[in-house]
Amino acid sequence: MKKEINLIGMVRTLWAAKRPLVTFGIIFFIMGVVVAFNTPKSYTSTVVLAPEISSGMGLSDGISSLASMVGVDLSSGSTVDAIYPAIYPDILASTDFITGLFDIPVTTSLDDKVETKTYVEHLTQDGKVPFYDYPKIWLRKLINPKVEQFDAKAELDPLHLSRPQYDLCEQIKSSIECIIDPQTNVISISVGDLDPQVAADVADTVQNRLQQYILVYRTQKARQDLDYSLSLLDEAKAEYDKAQLEYANYTDAHKNSILQAYITRQEELESEMELKHGIYTQIAQQTQMARAKVQERTPAFTIIQRASVPVIPSSTPRIIRVLSYVFMGMMFNAIWVLVIKRKKYALNHEA
Repeated sequence: MKKEINLIGMVRTLWAAKRPLVTFGIIFFIMGVVVAFNTPKSYTSTVVLAPEISSGMGLSDGISSLASMVGVDLSSGSTVDAIYPAIYPDILASTDFITGLFDIPVTTSLDDKVETKTYVEHLTQDGKVPFYDYPKIWLRKLINPKVEQFDAKAELDPLHLSRPQYDLCEQIKSSIECIIDPQTNVISISVGDLDPQVAADVADTVQNRLQQYILVYRTQKARQDLDYSLSLLDEAKAEYDKAQLEYANYTDAHKNSILQAYITRQEELESEMELKHGIYTQIAQQTQMARAKVQERTPAFTIIQRASVPVIPSSTPRIIRVLSYVFMGMMFNAIWVLVIKRKKYALNHEA
C-alpha cells in the first residue's frame, strides 16, 4: 500500500514550531537585506536592428541586364552567404571581437563623476565586489598564491591570452546578449553594466562593429574584383595613351608623305590605337559593373531602436531579493521541523 501524505498533520506540526519559524524568518530576512543592499545595480541598453537578407551574390535584374549588354554574365555566380543572422551571436562571442572592445572609449558617470576612459579601465577600476564574493577570492588566492593580476599595459594577443585577460573576456562576453528572432530575423543586442552610460556606449559600439564586420565580409570579394579591374583599367589607359601619342607623332611627321610605306604604317598605328581604345572601353565598362556589384553586395541595416541610456535598473529589485530569502528561510524551517526534528515537534503537538 502507498503511504499517504498527511498534509493537515504537516501543517499542524509546522504551526506547533512557531518559534523556529520566526527565528528562521528573521535570520533570512536580515541576510536578504544585507545581500540586497550590497549587490550593485546593473543596467541594460538594447539595440534592435533588422538586416537585409541576401539569398545569394547575384545582382538585381536591372544590373544583370546592363552586364549582359557588355557581354558579362553575372547571374551564374549566385551563391548563399556563409554569414547569416543565426550565427551573429557566435561572431559577438568570438575572442577577436571581444578583445577588440578592450580599448573603446566609454563615459562613466558613477559617483556623480563624469570621466572618459577605456572599457578595460572601467571594468578593472570601477567594478564593486560584493562582500559575499570575498571568501571566494580569498579561497582562490589560498589555492593559488601566485595568481596573476591584470596588467592594462600588457600586450594583447588574442591567440595567447593571459588568465586575467581571459577572465575579462568572459566577463564582457557574459554582459553581451544577442537574440535573433527566427521569424523576422530581427537582431536584439543587449549590453549590461553597472553604469547606464557605459552600457549605452558599448551597445552602440557593438552594433557598429557587427555592421562593419558583415559589410567587410559581404563586399570583400567584390572589392577585390573592383581593385583588379581598376588596375587593368590603368594599364589599358596607359597603353591607349601610348598608342594614341605614337599615332599622332607619326602622322604629324609624315603628313605630306605620299609613299605607300608611310601610308601603310599610319594605318597600322591607327588600327593598333583603335584596338587599344576598344580594350580600354571594354575594361571601363567592366569596372563600372564591378562598382555596381560592390554597391549591390553592400548590406543594409534598418535601425529599429538605437542605443539609449537606461533609466530603470535591469537587475533583480531589492524587495524581490529580500522576499526570496524569507521564502528560503521558510523552506529551511519546514525541512528542519518535518525532517530533522520531526519526532520532537510531532510529540509536542500530540501532547
